[in-house]
Amino acid sequence: MKKIRDFLDPPKILVLGFATLILLGACLLTLPIATHDGNGLVFLDALFTATSATCVTGLVVVDTADTFTTFGEIVILTLIQIGGLGFMTFATFFFFLLGKRISLRERLLLQETLNNVSFAGIVRLVKRVLIFTAIIELTGATILAIRFSFDMPIGKAIYWGIFHAISNFNNAGFDLNGEFRSLTPFVDDPTVVLTVCALITLGGIGFIVMNELYEYHDTRRVSVHTKVVLLMTLILTLGATILIFTFEFGNEKTLEPLSYTGKVLGSLFQAVTPRTAGANTLPIGDLTQSTLFLIIFLMYVGAGPGSTAGGIKITTFAVLSATLWSQIKGKEDVVLFRRRIVMETIFKALTVAAMGMFLVMFITMLLTITEGERHNFIMYLFEATSAFGTVGLSMGLTPELSPIGKVLIIFTMFAGRLGPLTLAYAVSMRRKPNAFHHPKGKIMLG
Repeated sequence: MKKIRDFLDPPKILVLGFATLILLGACLLTLPIATHDGNGLVFLDALFTATSATCVTGLVVVDTADTFTTFGEIVILTLIQIGGLGFMTFATFFFFLLGKRISLRERLLLQETLNNVSFAGIVRLVKRVLIFTAIIELTGATILAIRFSFDMPIGKAIYWGIFHAISNFNNAGFDLNGEFRSLTPFVDDPTVVLTVCALITLGGIGFIVMNELYEYHDTRRVSVHTKVVLLMTLILTLGATILIFTFEFGNEKTLEPLSYTGKVLGSLFQAVTPRTAGANTLPIGDLTQSTLFLIIFLMYVGAGPGSTAGGIKITTFAVLSATLWSQIKGKEDVVLFRRRIVMETIFKALTVAAMGMFLVMFITMLLTITEGERHNFIMYLFEATSAFGTVGLSMGLTPELSPIGKVLIIFTMFAGRLGPLTLAYAVSMRRKPNAFHHPKGKIMLG
């Protein structure tokens, strides 16, 4: 038992925990009670759906509303909630209810789950995570339910409000509109658009940022991490909104038929959702090439660490941008908000970005082989990046994937949710310090 405990370090436990949750969800979705036709899903499609829900991605091979019964939808919603917050967060919640003490090993797991720099105060943070989540989801569900009640019976409106609030706060992007339409019927509806944008953004900034903002009244300070996350979120959201508005303004299949307000709302939503929610109010397949390329970039970057989102994270992008700027200016130190970034952080940022890029390129190449010449290259690149960033946006390729293609996307969603670095640590041998250092070597660059 001791050897097993030593072998199962936090990264391995996270991988096994998510894999177990996915398999359990897949088995439930194969039950006859889960689908309208009473046959249940074939296992591969059930595995794909369970992975997409647990990894809060939103890519679907079958339409959620048209395929699943209320039981099936609740299974998906449960997987989204547990997968979004992390199964260790929920395990801790039950420990609280049972009055069980949280051990050091469990605190280390929580630290890994929430991507926190230290396990000091981690239990208090988990309690606040649960409270923040309940308040935000309940508020979003109430607003959406009131809006939906104008179009449907109150009971159904409440259910829709709860489903879409949980789905979008956890950056999953599953919806109940049917026919793979996502939220396109509400493209110019300010209540739905602004509420869902708020849910996506709050879910994407990360619980560490939320906690610091909550404590600001007492501490009167925020960390460099929080400043970077908030600033980069603002820059990417506003910048992407302006660019999408410009690129799509004259596109008769997207923004052109809408009112000016509708154009702004459509641009804003499509700027927010690649970070990394997956719902859409504009038809993705009809977007211009320039907009699609911008969305691929946003999906690759993702949102904040310790959040419900994926991607390489905006802090990684910020550190790499600051490093590039320092090199261009000929400065020795990399500085953000008057704080020097240590080399260990820069190396980790380079590793995460490189591993993410290699994974996307590799999966894209394999998709061009397994799916043949039926679609153009950008569809395969878009699908691979969406899966890696746990976004869920698709140009229509997902339902047409071959069995091998589905397996490739399942793996990519899994790797994207856990993070390439965590996955690499989980499958690698235990790291040991170098016994000696080799002589320095010089390589010409540039």
